[in-house]
Amino acid sequence: MRPIFAVLGLGEAGSRIAADLAAGGAEVRGYDPASGAKPAGVVRVPDAAAAVAGCDVVLSLNSAAAARRAADGARTSLRPGTVYADLNTAPPALKRELASLLGEAAFADVALLGSVPARGVRTPALASGGGARSFAGALTPLGMPVEIVSERAGDAAARKLLRSVFMKGLAASAIESLDAASAAGQLEWLESDIAGVIGEELLQRLVDGSRRHAVRRIDEMEAAAELLVELGVDPQIARASASVLARLAAESAEPAALE
Repeated sequence: MRPIFAVLGLGEAGSRIAADLAAGGAEVRGYDPASGAKPAGVVRVPDAAAAVAGCDVVLSLNSAAAARRAADGARTSLRPGTVYADLNTAPPALKRELASLLGEAAFADVALLGSVPARGVRTPALASGGGARSFAGALTPLGMPVEIVSERAGDAAARKLLRSVFMKGLAASAIESLDAASAAGQLEWLESDIAGVIGEELLQRLVDGSRRHAVRRIDEMEAAAELLVELGVDPQIARASASVLARLAAESAEPAALE
């Protein structure tokens, strides 16, 4: 029997993973009130309850801000033993709150490490919580490399945020140095030089991804800063990265504001 997946959130990441799951032979239902995306092989349903009813695994791929609302909309229709995996980049405390909210559902706190639009279901993942092993058992055969961190929800989220301090900090430093190089008439030289150190593909991903996903990544870096404060570390890089992302978000919004 084919596994049945519900994907809550059909944005760029959710649509790609949903399409990959369907291509891998799974039955996939998708729900997203804000997106009209129709991933290949995915059945669109009218609400979260219809998406999760009778399914084996629920994947929440929307945003940290919408994660609680998605879980609340799905919980009354979850059957016992259904794996509810929250794949949003969110604070560990929120992941633990979701695990408590979902009661009988086997909750998995999942952190995706890498570019989901580029890798889809093959994006490496960290998983923690009571449903981590079940999540790995369902997704590994379909191509997702899953590392089980622990049985405590929030541990995977914490690792992702710690990693994000470095990755988003690296992106922020690249963007700022390239902006300065452009002003100095040295952009082509510096792009080539940085690419020689970290690779052209990574440089492009850091710069383009920061501009495209600036709004979402502001929340990510603010969550990272909160985590660092809890750990007794002054989040200078995390806060600076959030500031750079805020500037990028404002710049991308300017044309729309003038229309």
